[in-house]
Amino acid sequence: MSFAAEYLASLERFAERSSVPRVRALHLPPPRDSDVCDNRGEFCALELEDGSLGLSFVLMENTLERLRARRDGLGLAGSHALALARRYATDEGEVRALGFAAANALTRCFFDRAEYLPDASADSIGALDPQAGERIGMIGLFTPMLARILRSGAELVVVELKAQLAGEKEGYRVTLDPRELESCAKVVSTSTLLLNDTLDAMLAHCRAARWFAMVGPSAGCLPDALFARGVTLLGGSWVLDPEGFLDALRRGEPHTRYTHKFGIAAAEYPGFERLLARV
Repeated sequence: MSFAAEYLASLERFAERSSVPRVRALHLPPPRDSDVCDNRGEFCALELEDGSLGLSFVLMENTLERLRARRDGLGLAGSHALALARRYATDEGEVRALGFAAANALTRCFFDRAEYLPDASADSIGALDPQAGERIGMIGLFTPMLARILRSGAELVVVELKAQLAGEKEGYRVTLDPRELESCAKVVSTSTLLLNDTLDAMLAHCRAARWFAMVGPSAGCLPDALFARGVTLLGGSWVLDPEGFLDALRRGEPHTRYTHKFGIAAAEYPGFERLLARV
């Protein structure tokens, strides 16, 4: 079963146990300047009627442009959140991104009802603790993380899908070949794998890694199916001030002051079944 199918199956069980809120609104960032190199304008937010927010990456292909063009005709306000979340497992493109955002919003709703608060984390590289001599893999080029890893003396190899990024860089190498991950002791990955259908293929090359951290603002999903696949930590953004966060998102401004980073470690996570019993 795919990750998407497993994720949706858990949300279906949540909806069977407790009524879930409907969709209130979709919030989109402004058109993005292609020269900007930060995470502003990279994510949309799907808001439920109880205030729960779910994020999804929108810079794959032309997802943001399509959402902006269609936003008035999507008819999302008042729609069933779970029905929209199902589109994550069945659709493609911008509709799949919307489904993922809805699934993540339902996850936040589930966590809140189960009174589960993930541990806060100030570690932007997923607790990898890079050491001199280690070979570390990075799936997706996280430019802000480079300096800390390189300072440690670890060897870094970055796997990318964008051919224009490949080549030898100052202190690290970018490759298009995921087999380079097979000799990495630790791996940090973008959560975009959950949208571009490369999750299982990439994980197949990381069986030797003793630590696999998936991080990013849209990593707000239930982690159970990821942990079962070998992911050891899921790190995302926990929204503390929804109003401030959404205002910043719509303006394309930094929104870190309205969130904190969280990290859910596989060894410490109570598991979906125990959390569902609390709802």
